Amino acid sequence: DVVAARADGGPGVRVLASGARVASVPEQEPSPDGPDETSVAGGSLVVLSVGRATATRLAGAGAVSRLAVTVW
Repeated sequence: DVVAARADGGPGVRVLASGARVASVPEQEPSPDGPDETSVAGGSLVVLSVGRATATRLAGAGAVSRLAVTVW
């Protein structure tokens, strides 16, 4: 699923896409804290396989909201 949180930090989350297929995820970059630590960045590009209408909705929401992909 892909959910959007309000960019202003206010309450409320909405589901934008349910059951979206993940087509590609970025490789993890090494952490400056050492090889056994994970790097937490401000975001990553995750490629999803969705229909045109859903892609349009995600692109519009991504311009004004923080998006998160949940795996279930």
